[in-house]
Amino acid sequence: VQLVESGGGLVQAGGSLRLSCTASGSISDINTMTWYRQAPGKQRELVAVINSGGSTSYLDSVKGRFIISRNNAKNTVYLQMNTLKPEDTAVYYCNVVTLTEVRRGDYWGRGTQVTVSS
Repeated sequence: VQLVESGGGLVQAGGSLRLSCTASGSISDINTMTWYRQAPGKQRELVAVINSGGSTSYLDSVKGRFIISRNNAKNTVYLQMNTLKPEDTAVYYCNVVTLTEVRRGDYWGRGTQVTVSS
């Protein structure tokens, strides 16, 4: 199973970016799909999560600015980031958890850099 993120880049404060993460390979029973980020010198933090039922949860500092969504047919999760701030600068990682009655799988992407200039 591979997770491939895309959509990162350099943007000015107030701008927008849309991240995508697609899971390929033999993957099924996807439960949660999550975006994390890690800024230099800081711990990795959970930005947004969406479960199999479509329920979402967000880091307080991104509420009202970021929207997480998923396309189950494409095994893809998105993160629409609006009104970006310099403090959103980080490497953004995608995480996918698969869950059956007998097995849990935990997969990570390699990350995509988001840089917001002031």
